[in-house]
Amino acid sequence: MDQNELQLIEKFAPQDEELKRLWEDHQLFEKQLEKLEKKNYLTPAEEQQVRELKKQKLEGKTKLVAKLDKYRAA
Repeated sequence: MDQNELQLIEKFAPQDEELKRLWEDHQLFEKQLEKLEKKNYLTPAEEQQVRELKKQKLEGKTKLVAKLDKYRAA
């Protein structure tokens, strides 16, 4: 996330529950991915979990950026 996006999130998240939830989910997925990617070896189940987390994070970020675009346009 760039600085401008972070400022928009900080400004609008308190009154926009969906934006707040999307941002919290994004941060959670990031932390989970960091934890898994620190491991020297991943089991097949962990590799699958990494793929799912990346997919969820991307889907969430797409929605998050779309919401931020609406705020930028306003």
